[in-house]
Formats: sequence, structure tokens, C-alpha cells
Amino acid sequence: MNDDQLKGNWKQFKGEFKKKWADITDDDLLYIEGKKDKLEGKIQERYGDSQEEVKKWVDEWFERHDAQGRDRTK
Repeated sequence: MNDDQLKGNWKQFKGEFKKKWADITDDDLLYIEGKKDKLEGKIQERYGDSQEEVKKWVDEWFERHDAQGRDRTK
């Protein structure tokens, strides 16, 4: 998923991100505003994991979810 797709579906994704990464705040979500690199940076900042790990987690999350943020594996 690219930034345009993420930004276009940001409202749907925000709730799902908060379920997965509960330490991401509402202010963080405002800062991220649908930018994948900002999302990865905030997850890394909040959880202290490596950039490579965070990128992998985010990419896997997008692979599992459709454009509305719903988990396709359920």
C-alpha cells in the first residue's frame, strides 16, 4: 500500500492501528496523517524496536488488511 492509498483510507485505519499499537496516541495519529514513514517512525519511537522490525510489522499489517482496515485473515 502506498501513501496515497493509506491517506485516502486513514480514517478507517486509525482505529485499527490503535488496537494493534495501543501506545500510539491520538496526537501521534494527527502527526502521522496517513504517511507510512511517519507511522513507522512513531511505532519505533513508542516501542523501541529497530527500523527493520517496524517496517516488517507495518508491511505485514498492510498485507493482512483491506482498504477499509479490516483483517482479511479472519
